[in-house]
Amino acid sequence: MDKYGLIGYPLGHSFSISYFNQKFADEGINAKYENYEIVSIDELTEILDSTPELRGLNVTIPYKEKVIPFLDSISPEARAIGAVNVIRVTHEKNKTILKGFNSDVIGFTQSIEPMIDKKWHKKALILGTGGASKAICYGLKSLGIEPVFVSRYERPDTIQYEKVTPEVVKEYNVIVNCTPLGMYPNTDVCPKLPYEAMDNHTILYDLIYNPDQTLFMRKGAEYGAEVKNGLEMLLLQAFASWEFWHGKEK
Repeated sequence: MDKYGLIGYPLGHSFSISYFNQKFADEGINAKYENYEIVSIDELTEILDSTPELRGLNVTIPYKEKVIPFLDSISPEARAIGAVNVIRVTHEKNKTILKGFNSDVIGFTQSIEPMIDKKWHKKALILGTGGASKAICYGLKSLGIEPVFVSRYERPDTIQYEKVTPEVVKEYNVIVNCTPLGMYPNTDVCPKLPYEAMDNHTILYDLIYNPDQTLFMRKGAEYGAEVKNGLEMLLLQAFASWEFWHGKEK
């Protein structure tokens, strides 16, 4: 039986395990998807050594960047992004070969593109600076949108939350939340922004999918913003993962 899995820490609620095991059951695929909760990326070697039937992995927080030194090769897109969330595992002459890809960017761009109106949407704020935010940045640029990172800290090429004025929100009217703020069970918090400056030309995209509508989305919607959560992105990512695992590179 082929095996697939997810590496990360911590792994609480996992979309991938339920999605893929349901897919295997529905399509009669002789495979199993498992969660591999590892406290250090060094444990990846042990998983590979003890699971010869492993064919593919997804990678989540905090290992999207840390996994790169373990890989034999990496797709040009994942290299440009600087983060990997899909690994294809192949076996050749007693050697395990790992190739890294990034399906975050595929899922995100396919999901947000129908919301974009080139007439109104030219600049974006990316909330957070983690592994997922790099893919979001790459995806926005590929759609012709100029992104800027927002952080709590002073960092090169970022602005701080206190400097996001109503004027900034009017200009950077595509806002993507790549932070965990508002994720279940802490649903009563949201990024600190001047929501009152938003209008029907504002797009709020939240990578969070639990709850369905975060406080970030609700507050924007009150002022007419178009909002979307990360569930569709996850589904599109899962489709892309399966294709990468089976050599159908994009």
